[in-house]
Amino acid sequence: MREMLQGSRALVIGGGSGIGYGAARLLARDGATVTIAGRTVQKLVDASAALASEGLGVGHVVCDVMSSVDVRAAVDAASDDGKLDIAVVVPGGGSYSPVLLYGDDQFGAEVDANVRPVFLTLKYAGQAMVRAGGGSFVAVSSTAAVFSSRFLASYAAGKAAVDQLVRVAADELGEANIRVNSVQPGLTRTPTTAGLFSKEDMVAEFLSLQALQRSGEVDDIAHAIRYLAGPESSWVTGQLLTVDGGNTLRAFPDARKFLDLPDWQAHARAAHLQS
Repeated sequence: MREMLQGSRALVIGGGSGIGYGAARLLARDGATVTIAGRTVQKLVDASAALASEGLGVGHVVCDVMSSVDVRAAVDAASDDGKLDIAVVVPGGGSYSPVLLYGDDQFGAEVDANVRPVFLTLKYAGQAMVRAGGGSFVAVSSTAAVFSSRFLASYAAGKAAVDQLVRVAADELGEANIRVNSVQPGLTRTPTTAGLFSKEDMVAEFLSLQALQRSGEVDDIAHAIRYLAGPESSWVTGQLLTVDGGNTLRAFPDARKFLDLPDWQAHARAAHLQS
């Protein structure tokens, strides 16, 4: 198993921590030459050092995922003679807000923060995969793309767009032997979700709405990414793999029980009176 990816070149955008770090670790463990990319130099240096302590040599490159120049440079850094075999892109995010109270520009900016990194990485990594004769692209989406996630409209819309981009790209790029898939994590313990996990009552509500009564860990998602990146999934493309303990069998928690969210109906009434 360790040499299954020997000779492959891989780029993991968002590989400095969390799910991206876990994916980079598994790809390197199985023989790929891995480059991790992200915005924070120290985070990348620390991640590379941690992997080196396990005997895994991983390169790194600073990359603003919203910048086409940076993403293209990251692809070039990870490529061998302009060729790349595997690309994984993790970054995204959003804020809790009633849908009627997003700022006029805030909503679109948050949707774009989820879609643009995937599009840019797909565009430039995909071109490198064409030159390589094929490859595997894996986007990290979310269960928020699958069912209504109240008060996360921008994030849910962005991740739904990611998944549809994945499906269309898979349909187009298959003739070049490029596979395109996404992983949809449920509630997973990462540095990004540390604030949520500090709210024990909210975590308990999540678990009550799952078939499997535990939260996700980085390796749960990383193993799904590793599967979609490697030869075990060579006949899999255009798929959205949900890894969520069964949460999407039921429902997303009502955030109003746990977060101090504004009364959107009262705001709408007040806005009318002030106009």
